[in-house]
This record gives sequence, structure tokens and C-alpha cells, in this order.
Amino acid sequence: MPTMMRAWRVTTPGPVDASGAAPPLERVEIPVPAPLPGELLVQVEACGVCRTDLHVTEGDLPVHRDHVVPGHEIVGRVVAGDGAVGDWSVGDRVGIAWLRHTCGRCRWCTRGDENLCPYARFTGWHADGGYAEYATVRADYAYRLPDDVPAVDLAPLLCAGIIGFRALRRAALPEGGRLGLYGFGGSAHLCAQVAIGEGATVHVLTREPAAQRLALELGAASAAGAYDAPPEPLDAAVLFAPVGDLVPVTLRALDRGGILSIAGIHLSDVPPLVYEEDLFYEKEIRSVTANTRDDGRTFLALAERHGVRATTHAYRLDDALGALRDLKAGRFDGAAVLVP
Repeated sequence: MPTMMRAWRVTTPGPVDASGAAPPLERVEIPVPAPLPGELLVQVEACGVCRTDLHVTEGDLPVHRDHVVPGHEIVGRVVAGDGAVGDWSVGDRVGIAWLRHTCGRCRWCTRGDENLCPYARFTGWHADGGYAEYATVRADYAYRLPDDVPAVDLAPLLCAGIIGFRALRRAALPEGGRLGLYGFGGSAHLCAQVAIGEGATVHVLTREPAAQRLALELGAASAAGAYDAPPEPLDAAVLFAPVGDLVPVTLRALDRGGILSIAGIHLSDVPPLVYEEDLFYEKEIRSVTANTRDDGRTFLALAERHGVRATTHAYRLDDALGALRDLKAGRFDGAAVLVP
């Protein structure tokens, strides 16, 4: 068992693509973390590159721990624990996601809404994540993953998939309904597969031609530009693009009683809304704040049932900065995944 590992950590948050400036991430060699009581030590097989990692790295989300190691879509193998980790064993395939800790005692936790816990802690924001060769996780926040699926394919499911699923449920799409997805990156292309598997008609609106092509390949009924009107009124919509200008555009695409669910943890400013045009006829806007562990377990079961698979692009761990730059520039469809 090594004592040191390769990792990336946030230095001074700022643009990942700024020319002539020091990048906001640095490659380092740091000690392998020691698991605390109740934690597992996991050797990382793959870690998805999430837009939230970009927001943390660039300072849109202020870091909650100096020099934090980003990454919260982690697939790996258990290599050690303290003995009080339930039924986990060395060698088990494990998933580490965004939600890392909740208090279990506040009024939100006790009513089943642990994603709203004021004392919640998150992987890759409050504690070191998966842009590294090893990571830790509390055993009761870890997900059991199948052995027969490549780690690269599983990694995006652990945040992009789970949070997309929660956003879909928050949109309250009726059975057989018409769903609009605005933006079509790592999270949206997984959400689309669940919605289509459940019988929805899905319309995708995104600026990237490659993403539009992927949407049609996955079974979307249509794919057009982000500011275009869908071919029919929508019963529900999910906004994945972190672009506040799209909020009124999306609301105007909704049919009467339609619900807009905003999936991102960060959103640029929303322009003023016109009540009669944007919100009348009992339209609603709902935000999405993290997920519960039950969301994660439910989504992973649905993903297996419907054959949900991520479209992935593998990057070496040493090229994490390049992956973030490509994500920001929209240079790939689907999701990027780091492989140590």
C-alpha cells in the first residue's frame, strides 16, 4: 500500500483557460488519506468531470476547504476500512458521490429531505474528492456498484445521473408527457434516457450540434438550438445549462400548468420575468438542491433497468486541467472521465 499519491488541488480559483495566468489547479503529490472511523479508503478507478468541478475551480462556488481536491463522481475499489463499515469488504466496487455527510437530526433530515440539511458536506468541495489516486467515503454514504460495467461508464452516473434524475422528478412530468431539456451535457443525456425509458416525448434544446446529434441518437423526438421554440408545448422542462437568460425562454415554452426544474448548483442572473407571458396559467419554477441517498439508489436501479449508459470521453488523470477546459468550451458531447 503506497503512502503517497498523485492528485490535483485548487490553488487560487480563476478561469481554467486564462492565457498568461497560473492555472487554478496544480498537480501535487500528497499523502494517501487515512480513513476515519466509519470510512472506507477507496482506490480510484475513474472520476467523472462535472460542471460543478468547473464552478469550484473557477470560483463561481467559493471553495469550502483550502486546496481541496475536486471530483465527486468516483468509482473505485475498497482497499481499507476501520472495521466498523457495515458489510463492505476489501475489493468491493464502490461509488462516491457529491453528498458526503448530513447531520441526521435537523428537521429536514428527519423528514427525509437530507439534501436540504444545513450541515451537509460535499465531496470535492468540503472534503477531498476524486481527482486523485485514492479517496475516502463514509460507508453509509457509499453506493454499491456492479463489477461487470467499466468504471468509466459508471462514473458519470454518480452525480450527472443522480442529479438529473432528481431534477426530472422535481419537474413532475406526467405519464407520457412532453419534456424539454435545455442544455445536453453529461447530466441531460442521462436524464433523457430515463425519461424516454419511462415513455416521455423528449425535446432537446442546446447550442452544440454534436449534442443535438447525440440527443437524436438516444431517441429524442427533436433537437434544436437553445433559444428555439420546441415543436409542441411542454408539460415540463429541465434547465441544465447554467444560463439565466434561458429561464424566460423555457417558461414560455411550457404549456398551462407546466413546471420548470433548474438542475444546476450555479446559474447566471435571470432577467426580469413578465408575469402574464412567463408565469401565468399556474406555471412553476423549482430549484434542485443536491440529492438524497435514496435518490441515488433509486436512480442507479432505474439506470440498470432501462440500460442507461453514459457517452464518455476518457482523459488521463494528468490531463484534468485539459478536461475542464474542454468542458468549458463544449468540445465534447456526453461526459469526460479521468482515469488514474
